This record gives sequence, C-alpha cells and structure tokens, in this order.
Amino acid sequence: MTNLASNLSDTARAHADRVAVRVDDATTTYCELDEASAQVAGLLRQRGFKPGDRAGIMLPNVTEFAVVYYGVLRAGGVVVPMNQLLKRREVAYYLGDSGAGLMFAWHGFADEARGGAERADAEAVVVDPASFGDLLASATPDHEVADRDGEDTAVILYTSGTTGEPKGAELTHANLIGNAEVVCADLIRPGPDDVIFGGLPLFHAFGQTCTLNAAVASGTCLTLLPRFAADHALRILADHRVTVFEGVPTMYVALLHQPDRADYDTSALRLCISGGAALPVEVLRGFETAFGCAVLEGYGLSETSPVASFNLPDRERKPGSIGTPVRGVQMRVVDQGDHEVPQGEVGEIVIRGPNVMKGYWHRPDATAEAIRDGWFHTGDLAQVDEDGYFFIVDRKKDLIIRGGYNIYPREIEEVLYEHPAVAEAAVIGVPHPALGEEVGAVVTLKAGASVTVEELRDHVKSQVAAYKYPRHVWIVDMLPKGPTGKIVKREIVLPTDPVER
Repeated sequence: MTNLASNLSDTARAHADRVAVRVDDATTTYCELDEASAQVAGLLRQRGFKPGDRAGIMLPNVTEFAVVYYGVLRAGGVVVPMNQLLKRREVAYYLGDSGAGLMFAWHGFADEARGGAERADAEAVVVDPASFGDLLASATPDHEVADRDGEDTAVILYTSGTTGEPKGAELTHANLIGNAEVVCADLIRPGPDDVIFGGLPLFHAFGQTCTLNAAVASGTCLTLLPRFAADHALRILADHRVTVFEGVPTMYVALLHQPDRADYDTSALRLCISGGAALPVEVLRGFETAFGCAVLEGYGLSETSPVASFNLPDRERKPGSIGTPVRGVQMRVVDQGDHEVPQGEVGEIVIRGPNVMKGYWHRPDATAEAIRDGWFHTGDLAQVDEDGYFFIVDRKKDLIIRGGYNIYPREIEEVLYEHPAVAEAAVIGVPHPALGEEVGAVVTLKAGASVTVEELRDHVKSQVAAYKYPRHVWIVDMLPKGPTGKIVKREIVLPTDPVER
C-alpha cells in the first residue's frame, strides 16, 4: 500500500502526544490530528465518496486544512487544493474541470464557495471552527487508510495559468511521499524539538511538501500563519522558538525591512529555506546578516512536487544559485532542439525523476508538449557552472528581446536590489515600435528612502552593457503579488511613462 495519509497514521502511532499543528496558542497533537482525519474519512464515505473521487479544499493555513487534507487522502480520494480567495466563477472552474463533487470551504468565504459549487453541480461543506467539530463527531470514524497504488493521483494542483486556463498537475502518492522524504532527509533534517514555520500557503506545492508533509512525515511541529504579515511572523518566530523558516523572496524582503525586527528574539532559527522565485543576492546577504541564519535557496515547480534542486546544508552553498538536483532527480539545460548546451551557456531546464507529475489532468496534448522523452520542460532558463550548480537566468516567457539582443530581467533586478533605496524590483519588456521591446523597471522603495528615476537608471547604466539598462523606470507604492507572495509581472499596471533616456 502506498498512501500519503499513512505518514500521518504512522507518526500518530509513534509520537501520539507530540504537537503536530499550532495556530497561535491553539495546539493539536498527532493523535488528535489522526483521529480528526479519520472522522473526515468517515464523513466522506457516509456521503458516498469513493476512492479516486476528487474533493476541493478551499481553506487558509489553519488546522482544519491538515485535518481535511489527510482525511480525503485516507478515504482514497484526490485533493484539489484551492486558494480561499477564489471567486465563484473560478471555484466553478476548479470543481468542474477536476470533476470534484464535493468541497470543503472556509466559513469566511462561504458565499463564493457555495456559488461556485452550485454552478459546478457540487456540494460545499462549510468549515467553521465553531461547528466543524460537531459535524465530524456526527460521523463514524474510518480508521482504515485506503489502499492506493504509488501511481494513483493524490493531489491535483492547478498551475497559475499565465497562458490560457489553469491546468491541473496530477501529483501521485509516490511523487509526494518521495519528495517529502528527500526534503526531510537531505534538507531540513528535523529533530523532535524542531518547529517549522508554516507561512507558505498550504494550497500551493511548496507549502504542502516542504512544511505540512515534511512535518507530518518526521513528527515535527508545524506552526501556521493564516495570512503572512511581517510583524505577526516575527512574533511567531520568537514566541514559538521556530527553528526552520521557509518562505518566498517577498517574505524575506518584508522581514528584513520590518522596522522593529531587532526587538524579536529569533535566535532559535537554525535553517532558512527560500523558493518559489529567485532570491536577490542582496536580500539573501542582508537577511543572513540581520538574522544570523544561513538561507538555502532551491528550485521546483508544481509539476515536480515541487522540489527539484537545492543548496544542501552539508555542501558548498553558492549565493544566487538554486543548487544541484536533489537525490534521484536529473536536471539538464537544453537548446530548442533538446540538445544539452555547453557548460556556462543559457538553455531551458528540463527535469526527470520520481518527483515529476503523472501529467496534466485530462490534457493529453499539454502533457505531451511538457513531458518529452521522459523529461519535463520547465520554461525556465538557466546555466550550469563547472561544479554542476544551476543558476536561473529567467523565465523563458519573461525574456526581453531588444533590437535582437536577449536581456534577462533577473540580471537587471539584481543590480536594482543593490541600490540602498530599493525594496522590491520587477523588470519587464515594454513594446517599442523600432526595437520590438524596451527595458522597463518598476520598483518600490524602502520606508523613508528617497531616490529619483534618473538616479536609479544611472545606477544600472553604470553596471551593465548599454543595451541592457532600463530606459523606463517607475517608482510605485506596491507591486502586485500572487497567492504565494511572488511578484506577478503580468498584473503590473504602468503609470504614465517618464521621459525616455
């Protein structure tokens, strides 16, 4: 039998009284979490739910997410995680496309969930902490863990849909069990007293594998933060004596720039992990200096469960690098003909290994396009150094082609982050009648900082080739971010253009 939910039942037998999940001062032990998941499984079976059926989970980072997640898996079902901020049209799409006949939705977003479920001819179970316990108690617990095959789908994760509608990446029980094992054994190496920070959204692959599934597989405490805010996060780091912090770059930026960060005792931190997007080297160095803890950067995608590569604790760490492929995974950098490029040259990352998804749900054409000859094509551009370390250059789709020259936004963003006034930066292509595209930079400033667009432009101009520096610079109050905290370039609305230089 291979079922991701067996990790919970095994840990509950071995460490029944250990705290599994904490939300502020409320704690749930592994025994309690296991029993509650058995009640969810009983509730589902009572409603005619069968192995292989799909169930949506539209919950924030709360204990109930873990309860329902493992309950659905325990019943042999397939979890369809959903951002709790989705509107009814989007809810209907997720449920309709996945064929989920049932969803669990947080009470604060019940109207949109019910509306979407109605459109998709599905049932919405509202999860309200005040009454959810009674609902579970009304069902006969099902303590059996359904017998599933390693290649059976455990989770359908919908990609962000930058082009067209979101596609559902089918992650199997073997994908997720194996990826959590690698994270535990080679990266986090958790002990009984470790506390993992759970601020990454659990509906996303990074949060699911590297916080929830890793914690449950190892019997570690996961302390959840439903909505990331730097001051609340610092309070949790200090009060809960967090030892492992995991975040996306915008979280590191927010913590670094929190004015009163020095007032919090974060000395328990022993490991920080960054993923989801490239971490600017200046931010990495600034964070390590301020918090006295090494940051290990890695890489992965929803389609790879998600971890594909990392800088590991016992190996050389190279700032700016996403490290080397994790155990069992192969990565190459190839040209448009899928031929491996020479060391140091830029190409597309392709990945092969036990972490690669089964395919896109009911999208055979999209699957065939993404997985060719067993290699998953990521759309990310990178180069490899002489030691086999990978360095992300940019997203293939974010590449700016100015007058025939290739410009990688990340390179320009790194230079902008080096300016003392810059808090966040995004470099994008701006249409140009003669050159095709021009380079544009959109930045936010640190609190109290002051700088002109001309000064920022000159700062970059002095450090990169003449064709690369941004002719357009905008200073804005904030940059749009997605549900995981990544800057979403396609949603940037440009203000009136300053004079081009």
